[in-house]
Amino acid sequence: MERAIVLREHGGPEGLVLEPVDPPPPGPGEIRVRHKAIAVNFHDCYVRSGLYRTLALPGIPGLEAVGIVEAAGPGVDAPAVGDRIGWISPTYGGYASVRNLPAELAIPLPDSLGDAEAAASIMKALTVRMLVRESHRIEPGQTVLVHAAGGGAGQLLTAWARHLGATVIASVGGEEKARRARSAGADHVVLYRDEDLAARVGEITGGAGVAAVYDSVGADTFQASLACLDYFGTLVSYGQASGPVPPFALSALAGKSLSVARPIVFHAIRTPTSRNTAAAEVFAAFEAGIIRPIAPLTLALADAAEAHRIIESGESPGGIVLIP
Repeated sequence: MERAIVLREHGGPEGLVLEPVDPPPPGPGEIRVRHKAIAVNFHDCYVRSGLYRTLALPGIPGLEAVGIVEAAGPGVDAPAVGDRIGWISPTYGGYASVRNLPAELAIPLPDSLGDAEAAASIMKALTVRMLVRESHRIEPGQTVLVHAAGGGAGQLLTAWARHLGATVIASVGGEEKARRARSAGADHVVLYRDEDLAARVGEITGGAGVAAVYDSVGADTFQASLACLDYFGTLVSYGQASGPVPPFALSALAGKSLSVARPIVFHAIRTPTSRNTAAAEVFAAFEAGIIRPIAPLTLALADAAEAHRIIESGESPGGIVLIP
């Protein structure tokens, strides 16, 4: 009998309970993947709490994992049984020892990425690629502000933005996260709990502001993020760790001809061609040392509740994976 974390009602982490499951054989076009490492993301906490009602209950959370193909359904030519693959999908199902998956979602992995670091890094790296290439295309000489720069995605974003020639201002909540942001390449670090963010950004930029703000925090930082932008700047809102951004007047953007973007990584990789192109660029960035894989905290699958507590406390080292 296989095992999975089955969420039966929204609420606290205690609702993440390990149960026996008996998945069917893979159907046409599907593969069965035996998971080796399962990523835990802040998105999973939103799903568990009920902030996001995108998982039908009872259901198995989890957006991404790494594993070995152990069976293939009719019509599947690739990947082959025995191949190591990663996957990310908005249909969930990750918190399980095995899962059936459409074969087209399989992402072949380079040998240079271990199971745990691949599980912790792939979706974050695909997200960062979208942020710097599509949501706001970074050009050399620009200055950008990265919120939560000490987190997993924040560190990757800081490093990639620096590689593209940007000056990066990192906003973090404490000294340990400041250290991580500097290690990732941040040019300036602002401790947003201790300093006036907009005033400090104005000081750093000589009053001009930044070309883009990458904001995964949400409600607590939205207004300050707008205040940090230069004329025709873009606020890229890609998360809401502090809660959803409340409605705001469109006229609030008119003072400096600002733009707000709310990108979703699954939209950027919605076709096999776009997914393969993005994955190839991400793996090339890892290989070239432009970004470094995340070294995650590893916990047993049965400890999913503890993983959520760590993430919600803000004490994650940048990535957490569950090992079945």
